[in-house]
Amino acid sequence: MLVTTTPSVEGHRIVRYCGVHAGEAILGANVIRDFFANIRDLVGGRSQAYERELQRARDIALQELQEKAAAAGANAVVGIDLDYEVIGQSGSMLMVSASGTGVVVEAL
Repeated sequence: MLVTTTPSVEGHRIVRYCGVHAGEAILGANVIRDFFANIRDLVGGRSQAYERELQRARDIALQELQEKAAAAGANAVVGIDLDYEVIGQSGSMLMVSASGTGVVVEAL
């Protein structure tokens, strides 16, 4: 399925709108990962463990969005928006939300 942040698909005409759909993923943090991320904060650099979790959450949210759009008859999703939040009392949960409009476009 074609997914894009743009409101249209260049070279293809949207022939039907199938509604707005969303996918969410909420992942819990890990004490060991947090410990090493805090060390990384002190010495500088990137936290690969958190980057992997962020990528995993984004993949889950986008996959769920595509499944919901396909179930509504769409063959593409346009206008995708990704939102990221830290939730929970101690900020120990990461939420990624992906939303977009399911559409049917002329043959890809």
